[in-house]
Amino acid sequence: MNEIISNVNWVAVIVGAIASFMLGWLWYSPVAFGKVWASGTGVDLDRPEKMPALAMVSQFLGLFLMSWFVGVTAMNNALMTVVLATVAFAVLGFSGGKFGQKSTAAALIDFGYWIAALVVMLIVQGLF
Repeated sequence: MNEIISNVNWVAVIVGAIASFMLGWLWYSPVAFGKVWASGTGVDLDRPEKMPALAMVSQFLGLFLMSWFVGVTAMNNALMTVVLATVAFAVLGFSGGKFGQKSTAAALIDFGYWIAALVVMLIVQGLF
């Protein structure tokens, strides 16, 4: 347990999670890919009063865990491990989206977000 807690740059982990979450706000907004994603997913973006609180909390928790994983692999000079894992899970997420009958565009938008979130976390690790 000590190897995943000690020497981890916790500032970078927290900033990476927050920055990736904020990227998601932009990524899925009508300004970026939100309209195409919503259309391909069956989500109504015109009803902001129906914010999915549980989805947003679990999204942040997942981003925090992913950022922690980046921090642990950075500490161990094994960043390619987190890159491989993220690409694998992004591909599985794409597959799950297609099984769930998302449009290909919506599934690719989700895939792209996971890769972009990883890039943000890697940059934050390098900065801190």
